[in-house]
Amino acid sequence: MKVDGKYGLPECANLIEVGSAIDERGELCFTENVELPFKIERVFWISNIPKGQTRGKHAHRICAEIVFPAQGAFDMFVSDKEGERTYRMDSPNVGIYIGPNVWCELKNFSEDAVCVVLASHRYMVEGYVNDYEEFLRGKG
Repeated sequence: MKVDGKYGLPECANLIEVGSAIDERGELCFTENVELPFKIERVFWISNIPKGQTRGKHAHRICAEIVFPAQGAFDMFVSDKEGERTYRMDSPNVGIYIGPNVWCELKNFSEDAVCVVLASHRYMVEGYVNDYEEFLRGKG
């Protein structure tokens, strides 16, 4: 696994490149738990996203995630106390690490998009900040 600097992304949002093997049979992307910045407690994926829909639109209080475009592409807006940026996620072996207290929104999904997320914590409804204005008030 290769963690690549800032790429202009806010603090706590870094691109993570995992292994990839490509041959005539297709592409196999892989990582091993010892290479990740946290122990995986939850895995989920998003697919069949209707045109024009946005996913995410929240920050986590303690959970960290790595978001991969397993298929297709989408835009990922991230914001933290250091700034904000939108990044085009379109390579299945490059994910984005989203630490706690980083707002993220996924949008502009390609028709075939599948997004896979590795999370450091199990789902906890109280662990989310779902209001952007509330998030901004807590940034400083």
